[in-house]
Amino acid sequence: MALIVQKYGGTSVGTPERIKNVAARIAATQDEGHSVVVVVSAMSGVTDSLIKLSRQITPTPADREMDVLLSTGEQTTIALTAMALNAIGRRAVSLTGAQAGIITDGVHTKAKIANITPRQVHEHLDNNEIVIVAGFQGETTDGRITTLGRGGSDLTAIAIAAAIKADVCQILTDVDGVYTCDPRIVPNAKKIEEISYDEMLEMASSGSKVMQSRSVEFAKKFGVVFEVRSSFNNNPGTLVKEETMSMENVVVRGVSIEKNQAKITIRRVPDHPGTAARIFSAIAASHVIIDMIVQSDSVGDTNDISFTMNKDEWPKAQSVLEPVVREIGAESVGAQGGIAKLSIVGIGMRSHSGVAARLFEALSNGGINIQMISTSEIKTAVIIDETRIAEAANLTHEAFGLSK
Repeated sequence: MALIVQKYGGTSVGTPERIKNVAARIAATQDEGHSVVVVVSAMSGVTDSLIKLSRQITPTPADREMDVLLSTGEQTTIALTAMALNAIGRRAVSLTGAQAGIITDGVHTKAKIANITPRQVHEHLDNNEIVIVAGFQGETTDGRITTLGRGGSDLTAIAIAAAIKADVCQILTDVDGVYTCDPRIVPNAKKIEEISYDEMLEMASSGSKVMQSRSVEFAKKFGVVFEVRSSFNNNPGTLVKEETMSMENVVVRGVSIEKNQAKITIRRVPDHPGTAARIFSAIAASHVIIDMIVQSDSVGDTNDISFTMNKDEWPKAQSVLEPVVREIGAESVGAQGGIAKLSIVGIGMRSHSGVAARLFEALSNGGINIQMISTSEIKTAVIIDETRIAEAANLTHEAFGLSK
């Protein structure tokens, strides 16, 4: 008998009928002799509806109250899922994030898990009950409700699996697993049977929508092996685990794309020690996450600094950057939209040469201009025109033979 954590996303529990189907899957898992803890997201569309509702009250709702509001989405789902299980003769109990012992820091809407004390989870498991936990949420040590931000339910599932020392963690979603690229963009993309934490982390941070990077980071840190699989069939999914020697035989594991990007450029930055630190400290203090950074060659005693971020974060970044630009004596700061990021990822890139050259050649043959380049040990990423991203993904996928 194993202790299994299962996570069901918003699409999987999007309607009452789908919640009943999820309940049947959970019951089938229990029938195999396993103890089950289930983490659920809000029903598909509910979080967006709650955000829209808040905007009808005020265009600038307080983050604290947004957390109180948004946490109700998952609480609705845990109750309905427990009801569905009880209706088919199972003993199930729902727990909020706080009741499950999830303690977070005090950063509202983007809280980080500080500790988990799953006392109630163990008590209900010892009582042979199925435990349904609300994803995406926790509470601070002084009792304030917090939410974990994008991908918060995945993070909840992996964190709970680590805390209770689960044998298996399954992330059940609306896709069969992790693919070599988004099948909606590259029709001949193939499902990956297994992938390393580092590869999955790079793909997640590069735009893969299957998992958020912070969930993968947590799994790697605590050694939680997890499987991404569909909640609508019983097909094997993609196993995410520590790398093995055989994984290096695959040079490029997949291609990721990320739209809705913005390139921020601060022009004529004084070339003095401490100016870059001042700029990026201000951004960090506003909790805006940036990605690629490029500094131009000095012209006289100034240079230009460019970096990318999600386009939706630009208004927040702008409000903190404009006074900093004046303070350091730079000329101006501005944003360019209409760009996207394409990344190739693979731990085999460590031991194979010519990988970047093949990427650049594939894009060149398609007449696609590269605006920025960033590399790491197992990833090469480029910024290109957003209107060409689908074409670029297909050219790259073909160049590395990922459909074979």
